[in-house]
Amino acid sequence: MGIFSFFSKDKKESLDKGLSKTKENVFSKIARAVAGKSKVDDEVLDNLEEVLITSDVGVHTTLKIIERIEERVARDKYVNTAELNAILKDEVASLLTENNTGDEFDFDAKIDKKPYVIMVVGVNGVGKTTTIGKIAYQFKKAGKKVYLGAADTFRAAAIEQLLIWGERVGVPVVKQQMGSDPASVAFDTLSSAVSNDADVVIIDTAGRLHNKVSLMNELTKIKNVMKKVVPHAPNEVLLVLDGSTGQNAFEQAKQFTLATEVTSMAITKLDGTAKGGVVIGISDQFKIPVRYIGLGEGMEDLQVFRKEEFVDSLFGEE
Repeated sequence: MGIFSFFSKDKKESLDKGLSKTKENVFSKIARAVAGKSKVDDEVLDNLEEVLITSDVGVHTTLKIIERIEERVARDKYVNTAELNAILKDEVASLLTENNTGDEFDFDAKIDKKPYVIMVVGVNGVGKTTTIGKIAYQFKKAGKKVYLGAADTFRAAAIEQLLIWGERVGVPVVKQQMGSDPASVAFDTLSSAVSNDADVVIIDTAGRLHNKVSLMNELTKIKNVMKKVVPHAPNEVLLVLDGSTGQNAFEQAKQFTLATEVTSMAITKLDGTAKGGVVIGISDQFKIPVRYIGLGEGMEDLQVFRKEEFVDSLFGEE
């Protein structure tokens, strides 16, 4: 069983509420797309294509979904427009399953060497430090000993924000002066974590989207220095994206996946936007597991991404 595997009624309600703007947006557009039509024909499919693209699913993924629905309509012949939502739900769920978008992270089964090291990347303003604090809270609540490393040394506010989260969650934060070498902070954090038998280390990194080469060099240096203390570090490179930015999130994902080996993603701020379709497109396009989704400001509002619950909430009956 995964470390955050229990899906409570409260979490389901939180997911439904968080995706309500996206759901309302998609449903209203689909209703207009099939208005006056009894069966799914070429015009309906053209309209559906526009619905998905304008819901930030992305062109590449939209065309894939439309092609699948076309095949289904051709096979089943006269598909009623009333069935379109259920078909769309099936195809999106199938797509997410194929993309290896994992539902659970079984910490105790997976971790054979401590500490488990997560390096967190992403531009400023996407909710990176807040996400780190919430992940630390989840691990702490599960009984794990957590250390945080303030390796975003280019902004005093980033260090201060991580210190506030560390105090709030009740976990230690290792820091240096603003402007210090980020790799040095990562080294000190892992050294402290090892000497104190920590289970999890989460390293914050600079949120500047500078050119690919300098970003790659900086992140590579941090990785190499961490390996001197913990040879298997980092176990995970988590990219945090702001879901409310829609297509801009795709571009950020592209830049960071070119600069470093991203192994998982967290997509934040889905509660305040109608752009939740971005989760589907990013998962499909980059083939990287979406580990978490952010649905609000509270400690509990970062949820493990479960594809079935997500699709049920987004495309379920009104």
